[in-house]
Amino acid sequence: MPRHVTLILGGARSGKSAYAQRLAEKSRKAVLFVATAEALDDEMAERIHRHQQERPAHWRTLEAPRAMAEQIQMAVSAGELILLDCVTLLASNVIAPLPEPYSSGAAEEAMNAEIDALLVLMDATDHEWLIISNEVGLGLVPDSPLGRVYRDALGRANQRLAAAADEVLFLAAGLPMRLKG
Repeated sequence: MPRHVTLILGGARSGKSAYAQRLAEKSRKAVLFVATAEALDDEMAERIHRHQQERPAHWRTLEAPRAMAEQIQMAVSAGELILLDCVTLLASNVIAPLPEPYSSGAAEEAMNAEIDALLVLMDATDHEWLIISNEVGLGLVPDSPLGRVYRDALGRANQRLAAAADEVLFLAAGLPMRLKG
């Protein structure tokens, strides 16, 4: 079967992760769950723990907060479905450490390096991919330079992923709407 990429977008708590997990379970394939979150504080550690408890125990987990494509390439096995959760936190991981003042150019460069590598890997594989990301362009304009740089870089990354995806879904209140495919 040729590669198939589904991009799942939505706002915070829209049901993206739960929906992607149901799709992965329904596929009956072995799953490589790619986690981009980092436990930088107690609250995030608790969130990560909750997510781990919600996943089937037989899924393999790869923690890849940066250099994600390289790590996926080394870890994935033939026939596995790759569930990447999520591009939103990947963006935080590569943009937040940038030096102040935050620049759009540096943020775009950091995100493009990750997305370029991911797109190359996706095209080189025959895996099924479920990629989760937040749609951050529906709210107010962020009031901080970092917030605006982050929103813009993630929005452009989402556009690139959507263009490469076979299918794009938007979730609101747990309900999927098909945007592409």
